[in-house]
Amino acid sequence: PVLIAGTEEQKRWCVETLMSDKPGRDPRWPKKRSGFASFALTEPDAGSDAGACRTTAEKTADGSEYILNGRKCFITNACYADFMCVVASVDRSLGYKGLTMFLVDAHLPGVSIGKHEDKMGIRQSATCDVIFEDVHIPASAIIGKEGEGFKIAMKTLEQGRAGVGSGCVGIMRAILEEAAKYSQVRVTMGKPICKQQAISNKLADMQIAIETSRAIGMKVAALLDAGDPSAAALGPIAKCYCSDALNRVATEGVQILGGYGYMRDYPMEKYMRDAKIFQIFEGTNEIQRMVISGEVLRQYKVTK
Repeated sequence: PVLIAGTEEQKRWCVETLMSDKPGRDPRWPKKRSGFASFALTEPDAGSDAGACRTTAEKTADGSEYILNGRKCFITNACYADFMCVVASVDRSLGYKGLTMFLVDAHLPGVSIGKHEDKMGIRQSATCDVIFEDVHIPASAIIGKEGEGFKIAMKTLEQGRAGVGSGCVGIMRAILEEAAKYSQVRVTMGKPICKQQAISNKLADMQIAIETSRAIGMKVAALLDAGDPSAAALGPIAKCYCSDALNRVATEGVQILGGYGYMRDYPMEKYMRDAKIFQIFEGTNEIQRMVISGEVLRQYKVTK
């Protein structure tokens, strides 16, 4: 959000904060800041429906500050973050039009970390609740303008979807490598299983999934780099395609290893657990398909 709509002063503050030698929240580096930041959008009752945001930012009488109150959930690395980009409503009656993006110092009084989620996958990434209780933030902390929070959040997610595609490709490559190597040393009926057409076809389909996912992911990234507005329409397609492909590849990877694929002695079960979240975060695939179909109907609208 800061790169998308922040001022030069805000960008400078972020860099200085991340590089500061002041004590941070991360216990791994108790004597300096962690270098982490978080994007706080999701709430218990406002996931895909961002307009239902209950976190509020009330402007003080003199207009110099906002008082932040609310709770965010599923926030990545919040327990380590030195600052957060927080979406809050300045007027809940306006729905998503009242949403505003704030740059919040995570060390301010009133900011606290709640539940640490015990996740099925991506366990090396911390996921936590964040609670804001009468947090005073300066008016200068607004990213963009009042009421632009939804637009900035969607733009942030749009750019993040290119990263989702890349992450999917990386995991698929690891799965294929593990499966291909195993299939060459696992012998049944007198020959390596890679010589069985049922297995060789799975390996071929994995490679197809990797190359097609890489192509669409690179196209989205190139469009974003060029500032091409068509990236907004292609991003959801890439997100759905790559994450669905990853989950198919993960399932087949476990299948190739058979019983060993289900055991923690091999990394395949971890890849399968990690794969699922890619269909959920950065906007669920169900929401992405709604966006995609809406664009299709707009493009081919029947005029009466």
